Amino acid sequence: MEEGRLWTDETLGGKAGGNQWEVPLPERMRPRKLEEFAGQAHLLGPDAPLRRLLEKGSVPSCILYGPPGVGKTTLVRLMAAVTGRRLLEINAVTAKVAELRDLVLEARRAKAADKGKSALAFVDEIYHFNRQQQNVLLPSVEKGDLILVGTTTENPFFEINKTLLSRMVVYEMKPLQKEAIEGLLRRALEDRERGLGGLELKATDGAISKIAAKSGGDVRQALIRLETAAVAVAAGGGTLLNEAAAEKVIGPAIQRYDRAGDDHYAVISALIKSMRGSDPDASVYWLARLLAGGEDLRFIARRILIFAAEDVGLADPQALAIAASAAYACDFVGLPEAQLVLSEAVLYMATAPKSNSATAAIGEAMNALQSGDLQEVPPHMKPGGEGYLYPHDDPRHWIPQKYLNEPRRFYRPGTIGFETQVAERMKRFWKRFL
Repeated sequence: MEEGRLWTDETLGGKAGGNQWEVPLPERMRPRKLEEFAGQAHLLGPDAPLRRLLEKGSVPSCILYGPPGVGKTTLVRLMAAVTGRRLLEINAVTAKVAELRDLVLEARRAKAADKGKSALAFVDEIYHFNRQQQNVLLPSVEKGDLILVGTTTENPFFEINKTLLSRMVVYEMKPLQKEAIEGLLRRALEDRERGLGGLELKATDGAISKIAAKSGGDVRQALIRLETAAVAVAAGGGTLLNEAAAEKVIGPAIQRYDRAGDDHYAVISALIKSMRGSDPDASVYWLARLLAGGEDLRFIARRILIFAAEDVGLADPQALAIAASAAYACDFVGLPEAQLVLSEAVLYMATAPKSNSATAAIGEAMNALQSGDLQEVPPHMKPGGEGYLYPHDDPRHWIPQKYLNEPRRFYRPGTIGFETQVAERMKRFWKRFL
């Protein structure tokens, strides 16, 4: 592009009299048919059940559940287009009861006008619906006056009223794989009608890969970043979008983590299972995900404390002390230094020998109580009870005597780490450990 050249709609691939660049690239590139829809093969692949339903003209009342930028709204619109149904849209956040009643009336009129074919009522962010809003729509859903399709980023099994949920199918949509996003980016860069083809830009594989990798599976973010980078290069007179140019514009990677949502449980679960599996690299990665997502330091420290007792246990009794010290240190120093403390604690837990004998022992003891094994305290064990033998009076610091009226076996020492020494000591004291 020549210096000082005037930018016009034609320069940017648009038509005179209407600037398409005022419409964001993700909106312009929305798929217009199922064949253009990327990802979600488990729902829309050639033999997937939802794909077969749509191709036969059927749409169930359903909820599309998944993170931002995976195509939920696009899929709703395709559902209507593919099955030839009217699409009525409403937002659960702003919708009033009166508007919902109007929507029901409009759906009934549409069904009558379309020879009995029910309209598709699209409710965005459906988890915001309260009971009164649901009561307006439920009879129409049950009678088939309308087909209710909602989208949500929140887990519907936790956030949506069970009365509504029982009348709908839940379809989970997943973040797109990097390869699928790369294909969409290349298509958008070449598309002259709706995409960036008018810029006459080329992009290196490295640039496309970088943008896709940093999108976190969010197609909308990937396209926004591509458009931003491409327009910046074109505005400077360039013709090549390379990795360095993309890096200057696109910023850090999207962190998919919601402290109040599913990720909160999924990532902490991954951390615990990685530590339990003695994989230090996976453990510190999931710790980084928690920290990058802004997770509460006390929550992380509590989970490490529990892990030290539950999974490391007496194989390395020092683990609990390390975890407790880490919890105190995190409170004392705060971020960013607390991440060093947590890293040390997590790596210690991951590389420590493991034993769940303490967990199993208390579990068996509690089960015994719940099954009715309620023993009286032996008379010599009560305060001031006669006949109690003080172990420290013996040079072994142990004297055989009853501590339960009827002996029980709850603790079974592990065979790793410090607990092997515990096992040998108990064998010297009690026959039941032989």
